[in-house]
This record gives sequence, C-alpha cells and structure tokens, in this order.
Amino acid sequence: MDKKCTKYEALFTFADEKTFNEHLQNCKECQDENKKMEAVSELIKEVKPHFLKKKKDLAKLKIACAVFAMCLSATTLGLINFNTDISDTLKYGTTLTPEDLGFPVDAYGFVMVE
Repeated sequence: MDKKCTKYEALFTFADEKTFNEHLQNCKECQDENKKMEAVSELIKEVKPHFLKKKKDLAKLKIACAVFAMCLSATTLGLINFNTDISDTLKYGTTLTPEDLGFPVDAYGFVMVE
C-alpha cells in the first residue's frame, strides 16, 4: 500500500521557499496539490473585483438610504412643528382653539383684548 505525502500543507505554511520548492520538485503528489492551489488562487483573483464592487455598491446604497431617511424625518418633523394644527391633531385628536387653551374669547372665537 502506497503512503500519500502529507507534507504539502506544513511546508506551504511553515517552511521557507527554498525547502518548499525542493520538495515540490521531488514529490508528485505535492505537485498536483500545488497545481490545485494555483487554480483556486487564480479563481479567487478573477472574482475579487466583483466582490469589491458589490461591497462598494452596498456601502453607497446604505449611505443613500441614511440620507433619504434623514431628509424625510427632517421634513416631516419640520412640517409638524411649524403647523400647529397637525401637531394638535396628532397629540390631542383635534385642533385646539384659543378657548381650549384658556384665553378669553368673544362670540366669534377671537381672543378678547381689554
């Protein structure tokens, strides 16, 4: 029974380049393993720009969503704060009149000034 060489990973990781290359010249199994590793490395290099572009596009989308949410909330809060009728309706369920606020009013609903 033939024993398979299991030195490839250890030499690739821990050995210096000279020792690794010498072993590759003498070991057929490690040469095959090295060819597989080089093929995988080429595939990774080929798809790397795609993933980097996808990551940048996702970051741009997140920024655009955050800016949109900030603009929308600023606009909404600004409208509610400047329009007291909307604010009163949201808080109390109806628009408050000067009489509800405790001011003296005449028969027409205007504030009386003495």
